[in-house]
Amino acid sequence: MANPIMNLDDVQFDDIEDNGLYTSKRGQISDHIGARKLGYNLSVLPPGKAQCPFHCHHGEEEMFLIIEGEGELRFGEKRYPIRKHDVIACPTGGRDVAHQIINTGKTTMRYLALDARRCRNVRVSGFAEDPHRGRTARGERRPEDVPRREHGRLL
Repeated sequence: MANPIMNLDDVQFDDIEDNGLYTSKRGQISDHIGARKLGYNLSVLPPGKAQCPFHCHHGEEEMFLIIEGEGELRFGEKRYPIRKHDVIACPTGGRDVAHQIINTGKTTMRYLALDARRCRNVRVSGFAEDPHRGRTARGERRPEDVPRREHGRLL
């Protein structure tokens, strides 16, 4: 059985992106500590960067704990300042709960992300700025998640 404890200083970053605005490092934790139903990762964002596009999840709720740094949470139609020790809930749903964390500060931002592992393969936004919209995490198109349009506008 895995050691159920991992210090954040020991996290190995296994998902590194350098893609313009979407530049970050993420280190997966859950498999290393034997988690079965929750996924945990540590994300590190340089100043002025975001980990991913503005998006929502139809099948997984997420929670974020800001460990250090400051920035902004886009959530639905609003923007909120965030800082060290803030806890953020991102429930399932549509555009009203779409979210994105952006480091607007002058120093590196670190945060812990938790999600329900049972739906990890579903990441859908339907927003034009998200290149993953209408696809599963493996890049497969899901017909029920393809953004619908009416009169040229996303529904």
